[in-house]
Amino acid sequence: GNDPQLSTKEARNTWETTVATDIITPQLKNLDQQLREVNATIRDDSRASSNFVMRVTFGDECPLSSLPQGSQVHCSGVWSCRERVSLLSLTHIVEQNDGKDKLPLLWRFLQKEAEFRLVKFLPDILALQKSLVKKFQNSSDLMDNSIREFIQRQSGPMRVWYEKRVQIFLNTWNLLRVSVATNEIKIPEDFWKEDLDLDGDLQYLLPRRQGPGLCSTALLSHLVALHNELVHLVDRHTGEDTSYKVSLSELTELHVIRYELEKDLLPLVLSNCQYSLERGKETLSEYDLPKIQQQVLTRFLQGKPLITLTGIPTLVTRHERDYDIIFKMVKGNVSQEHLPSLTLTALSRDLQSYSEVCEALKAVELALGFLSMTGGDSQMPLVCYLEDMLKMGEQTDPHILKALGRCSLKHCVALWQLLSSLKSENMLKSLKRDPFSGVSAEYQQPLEEEQKRLLQGFISKGHVDSWLLEMHEFLLLNLGKPHVSGTYKPDWSVKETLAGYMDRKEVEVLPDVEASFPDDILLSQIVETWKFTVTSQQEWMM
Repeated sequence: GNDPQLSTKEARNTWETTVATDIITPQLKNLDQQLREVNATIRDDSRASSNFVMRVTFGDECPLSSLPQGSQVHCSGVWSCRERVSLLSLTHIVEQNDGKDKLPLLWRFLQKEAEFRLVKFLPDILALQKSLVKKFQNSSDLMDNSIREFIQRQSGPMRVWYEKRVQIFLNTWNLLRVSVATNEIKIPEDFWKEDLDLDGDLQYLLPRRQGPGLCSTALLSHLVALHNELVHLVDRHTGEDTSYKVSLSELTELHVIRYELEKDLLPLVLSNCQYSLERGKETLSEYDLPKIQQQVLTRFLQGKPLITLTGIPTLVTRHERDYDIIFKMVKGNVSQEHLPSLTLTALSRDLQSYSEVCEALKAVELALGFLSMTGGDSQMPLVCYLEDMLKMGEQTDPHILKALGRCSLKHCVALWQLLSSLKSENMLKSLKRDPFSGVSAEYQQPLEEEQKRLLQGFISKGHVDSWLLEMHEFLLLNLGKPHVSGTYKPDWSVKETLAGYMDRKEVEVLPDVEASFPDDILLSQIVETWKFTVTSQQEWMM
């Protein structure tokens, strides 16, 4: 509709189709006949017909005395130039015979056959996505390892199961990635411009609505669209409407259009091809095009349902839940307070490892989920709530419970803010992984040297912890969403945007912070600003 990029793309596609159909195709329509006539003229020319290479090429039996007698190539048939039966040659013949109008089903099928043949992998890719969603849906840590590392962590039969389906996914994605990016939901070019392999990020396989996971979601959607395109094609050909529909949640292999190129399609074409051989002339092949169209219809396409996207697997991690809404609901049910500075320092000291931070965060997120729905006593110790109300005592490490023992239910929102930031810091410092891989590149531009110098001056003044926590929360909750640049412009000031965000939450911006944080740092640099400030602060404290 209003997307100028989409309009330009549609216009370009329409222009290309018009040029191919109205200008190029008519010029090529009689090309084969003209080529045969030219070749016949050349063969009949005494100057050319006496040429040894010409005679062998066009099928004359000639003594090949220069070759060893026992050689496998001691046969003129090896050297003859005969057109091989292929889908490309069939497509060419259909084009020349006005196939678009006379044989529309076969014409359309051949135009995109290289894509249609991949529809058979839909059930395997769907099964892979369902398994990955089940594995990671309730995980506090969305794995950022490579695909290869993930497979290596599986044991026994499951490793073989994943190896097979992951390879199918990679092969299918690499063949369709350009088409998927052109026809499906908008995917940033960085995600699809190069082939994906086992050393790629696992997140490409996890079906999500943002970040690299868009590729997985879009691939499945594209395969469904290809299947449905063929079903609609059959409907137009037969004059009937397919009322039979099946959702992705119910899909089985029997529902999906599937055929093998070498085992099914090419033998079908060959069985409907007649050859005419004449000494000294070309081998001519003639296809029974209406019969090929009918057999493609009855053997591969007919009787298949339309597939709906109901039940499409989608991984929603805890950080993709709308915590703005959850926090508002919690605050409406249980009054909230900031963490005392001593408690904040003690928690940061006690939860040293990445796994400890993740386990504590998981416990707090579960508590927030229940508190948003049921409420609770703000003075109740958090550990009592986890052990008595949520029955999580046996599942949670005693060291984690001891660290959280300083907090009450009134600290849950502030705890989430602290622990989510500690998780990102650990990813950055200990694991050397990017905690903001799901944030658009529009917000990940580098800092200039002068800006870094000003930030170091800001850190040296102290009192930066609260500001950094708010910046991290703003990054996670707002800039990880798709198409967010329309709401938060990359050329806005970080200082003004963050101050406005804190003001809406009724959180005070300290005067020292407002005075010393650089004015000219933009939202386009916010990710690098947070990373640089956190890293520099840790170095400053050593």
